[in-house]
Amino acid sequence: MGGGGSALRVCADHRGGINWLSLSPDGQRLLTGSEDGTARLWSTADGTCCALLQGHESYVTFCQLEDEAAFTCSADCTIRKWDVLTGQCLQVFRGHTSIVNRILVADNQLFSGSYDRTARAWSVDRGQVAREFRGHRNCVLTLAYAGAPCVEEAVAGGLLVTGSTDGTAKVWQVASGCCHQTLRGHTGAVLCLVLDTPGRTAFTGSTDTTIRAWDILSGQQLRVFREHQGSVICLELVNQHVYSGSADRTVKCWLADTGERVRTFTAHRHSVSALKYHAGTLFTGSGDARARAFDAQSGALRRVFRGHAFVINCIQVHGQVLYTASHDGALRLWDVRGLPPPRAAAPKRSLSRLFSNKVGCAAAAAPLNRPARSGALPPVPGASRHRPARWVLLRPRAGGLRRAARPSVRPSRDPPTTLRVSSRPGPGGPRSPENKSFPAERDGRFKKGTDWDFPLAVRCF
Repeated sequence: MGGGGSALRVCADHRGGINWLSLSPDGQRLLTGSEDGTARLWSTADGTCCALLQGHESYVTFCQLEDEAAFTCSADCTIRKWDVLTGQCLQVFRGHTSIVNRILVADNQLFSGSYDRTARAWSVDRGQVAREFRGHRNCVLTLAYAGAPCVEEAVAGGLLVTGSTDGTAKVWQVASGCCHQTLRGHTGAVLCLVLDTPGRTAFTGSTDTTIRAWDILSGQQLRVFREHQGSVICLELVNQHVYSGSADRTVKCWLADTGERVRTFTAHRHSVSALKYHAGTLFTGSGDARARAFDAQSGALRRVFRGHAFVINCIQVHGQVLYTASHDGALRLWDVRGLPPPRAAAPKRSLSRLFSNKVGCAAAAAPLNRPARSGALPPVPGASRHRPARWVLLRPRAGGLRRAARPSVRPSRDPPTTLRVSSRPGPGGPRSPENKSFPAERDGRFKKGTDWDFPLAVRCF
């Protein structure tokens, strides 16, 4: 294994954790969205901040950078379009009634998914809702788009695929807004999805520990990928291989056509929260605050990048530089030249039973007094601890109440002692978040139907 990589530059301008990192199509700029309610544009040439994008009234959940515009979405229920040269807000997209989790820009359309259980299509130029996609029974976490050239023979206008915490993915006709297919089979929340290059097959990852392949035109389930021991948090599809990052601390490589597992990448100490394949190397980000480079063919660990203090939420690679964004608020640039030749793969470690969500309304107890955005976090001196629990899904109710949306859950090992939840202030709300702890029952369960008096946006500690 190669030695730890040293950061070329550390950009710590954000005052809160970075939730997402987007690379422009031309590779010249980066866009970060943060817990501090701002987004920032960065130059990939030297890592300097080019523009500060201010205007959101709550934390930025996701962002996408195009050549001529930047797009951000937020817990303030809005989406914003920005000028990449001046940082000026060009358009505000209003219509969602809850946190906007994910956005996607394609074919001069903007798609969004929200806690309000809907997805929407917007006119990029006018900022108006063109279509509203209703049908999910819980929040929409992830999106993918198959353009008209991919599915033109079957559906004019393209197809939008959405994944939800209700355990389903849905395929929508963009032109009409009608549900084309509902992909049923998962027994847990759908956390991530990717489409193959032809745009005919969708791969979904879930808290039920499986990956499933679907024909999006017929709705048929093609195959199930089983072997993970924890939630599937992220997916990457490259050259007919599916790479999956999981809460079980591993990445697995599968043949997309057959579902056969080819290899397993180990050495992570906590959940795998981010994946990126580049030039024969698989880069990963983890809840242990480290990024890693693996030889994609052999699975051998080639380098560990140390320096972040908390979970790595997103990674990008451009040229010979790796970019990592973390909940510690820092963007780090790493030199990936001169990676050592592959050696034997690292031995397997014990499996983690902590399940946590990258984005969305599912909340999980974490072992530290820090947000569990994408997995367990490394020990911090003086941090208070409590034992891990499985997922507790929360559903909005009238009057600001939230209720457990799934049956009571029992942790895999020792029962948790508390579920710690923090509210996020919405527009016009208090400036500081409110924190509460809820004790478990004697048998270690959090009962279904227990009311927790919180505003709409909650985060787990």
